[in-house]
Amino acid sequence: MPSNVLISTHFISKFYGAQPLFTDISLQVFDNERLGLIGPNGAGKSTFLKILADMEPADSGEISRKRNLSMIYLPQEDVLDPEKTIEETLFHAIPKELEAWQVSKRRQEIMSLIQVDNTNQKVKTLSGGWRKRLAIGQALFQKPDLLLMDEPTNHLDLEGILWLETLLKDASFAFVLVSHDRFFLENTTNRIVELNRRYPDGFIKVEGNYSAFVEKREKYVHEQAKLETVLSNKVRREIEWLRRGPKARTSKARYRIDKAYRLQEDLETVKGRSAQNRSVDIAFDTTHRKTKKLLDAKKLGKTLGGKRLFDNLSLTLTPGMGLGVMGRNGTGKSTLIHILNGKLAPDAGSVKVAEGLQIVTFDQNRELSDGSRTLRQALSPEGDTVIYQGRPFHVTAWAKRFLFQKEQLGMPVSGLSGGEKARVLIANLMLQPADVLLLDEPTNDLDIPTLEVLEESLDEFPGAIVLITHDRFLMERLCDLLLYLDGDGGTEYFADYDQWLQYNKDRLSATPQSGETSQSLPKKKPQKMAYEERKELNRIERQIEKAEGIADNLQRQLHDPEITCDAHRLAEIYTKHQEAKKKVEQLYQRWEELESSGVGPR
Repeated sequence: MPSNVLISTHFISKFYGAQPLFTDISLQVFDNERLGLIGPNGAGKSTFLKILADMEPADSGEISRKRNLSMIYLPQEDVLDPEKTIEETLFHAIPKELEAWQVSKRRQEIMSLIQVDNTNQKVKTLSGGWRKRLAIGQALFQKPDLLLMDEPTNHLDLEGILWLETLLKDASFAFVLVSHDRFFLENTTNRIVELNRRYPDGFIKVEGNYSAFVEKREKYVHEQAKLETVLSNKVRREIEWLRRGPKARTSKARYRIDKAYRLQEDLETVKGRSAQNRSVDIAFDTTHRKTKKLLDAKKLGKTLGGKRLFDNLSLTLTPGMGLGVMGRNGTGKSTLIHILNGKLAPDAGSVKVAEGLQIVTFDQNRELSDGSRTLRQALSPEGDTVIYQGRPFHVTAWAKRFLFQKEQLGMPVSGLSGGEKARVLIANLMLQPADVLLLDEPTNDLDIPTLEVLEESLDEFPGAIVLITHDRFLMERLCDLLLYLDGDGGTEYFADYDQWLQYNKDRLSATPQSGETSQSLPKKKPQKMAYEERKELNRIERQIEKAEGIADNLQRQLHDPEITCDAHRLAEIYTKHQEAKKKVEQLYQRWEELESSGVGPR
């Protein structure tokens, strides 16, 4: 095995019962590896990672590992002793060959890295995000050659994810990680491997980050569709030849008969791979309400457990609006959702909704109410038919929209994977007509193909959306405005993620470092921006694009021979064209005013 190869797999396969997870996978992990492992739910990503970690055997094939390879595996759910302190947890992982001064030096490095002050805290008092940081710190204390991580962003808030991104960008070790976070993959990896039976080899590997992978994947899907069309045409011609009768099929043509059957087999193989491209059919129902203002919240305030979450918070929801809610874990994001849907009363302020407003909530702590129910009962509790957008669907057809097979309908929902349970809950939400969708971490447990379809559906939803998510791809696409809860009762609006990111960098750079006092640093007050102005700026580019399209269309009509021959119509179009040009100029002027007043990106 070459000296720069840490692990090499040779045609390894793994089965789940009689069903293959993956077959004949040959892959090398190198000493400078930054590998992102992706694939649809059920493709075997976590199992493959455990096989690399030597925690689970392959059913066939061989695995070679570099001699004396120091390798650490971090599962999705951290395995830490809740009664130990942070200090004890870290020291539990001390390599025996280290001297006292080396231990002390490494301890300081790790404490600085995971940014923990009180090392006497017990693990059981830590949030999920801080437990994740501690688990990563414990692993890094041992200076591994290779770190294997399964969904490492689980439980981390957005600031924790940014922390982990920075850590991995500067990493001196190789790593392989399983993740559905596309921004995270984009920012940390230099190679992507997707496990998926739609590829001839059962997987595809692409040198580069996630965007390079997407480009290669789209090219493959396009070529696969072309191949299926070509094979279909060839098979059709060969079948027509075979049907001409015995005279056309002499012994001299035996090779052609064999070829026809081989073509049919090839076509079935390609169709089978293409079938793996099926995606969830998601589309949220709407009431088609025309009301301009759906919900108006004024001067909201809330304190829980003695902690002030937010004060004097106002927001308005209108049709077509997307509001993203950001903040560290525990800053009150989910609390705000429950105030907006009426499940929780604010300590101060009020929430007014349009008459008969339909609000649908996707809760972070979602659970299917009865795990003993069958999938059939969970999808269609009233019988074998569901009513969606006024049309009846048989439960089998409804299940198929969410990638469930007919054979699964009788199984209990307790036996479903996290991603499958999430799809059931989305199916139930789709049956509820809504004016406002309140979505609290809707992407948890969803694979990337399902995420992409969910984005498309939410982007087309005509009502208002309030979205809490750590998925920056989803947030960038759907949100016109971002609301940030700072954890100390303060709130601020941002036009987009990049603007918040700059604000966060400025805030962190103004935080006192070890040995400094707050008085020794310049106080950098973030520039505030009015809620309505920030919303206006985020939408004005779309308005400009639309106005320019109208002006261009009118310009073309002015040169249309049919219109130039009609003086009355020509004058009418000319007037409209001048008004459209004026509208474009006004929008550009307003855009410049907002930018120059400090509303734009800092």
